[in-house]
Amino acid sequence: MTTSTTPEKITIIEGPTPAFEAPIESWALSLSEGPTLPRIAFTQLRTFNGPALVERCWKAWEQGRACHLEYRDEDGLRREAQIIAARYVEVPEGHVLLLHVKL
Repeated sequence: MTTSTTPEKITIIEGPTPAFEAPIESWALSLSEGPTLPRIAFTQLRTFNGPALVERCWKAWEQGRACHLEYRDEDGLRREAQIIAARYVEVPEGHVLLLHVKL
């Protein structure tokens, strides 16, 4: 059973550690609040079903829950980054998930 505080998780099952880059868009910093500026990053991930993953994020946010990207770092340790914006694009090879995350 999911409670109102349980975050939604999108887990990378296989593939390399995501490459986190500084976001190009200036609006990305406006998505986070607090007394200190968090590290906001952008990453792109190939996925089988981009629309379904974005919909999972939207539903979690609509319910007031966070959405996290779960991945393994270069050392093989599990890490999480809070997703603050998500969309997908369709390319000839399938879908690419475009995420802005708070590290």
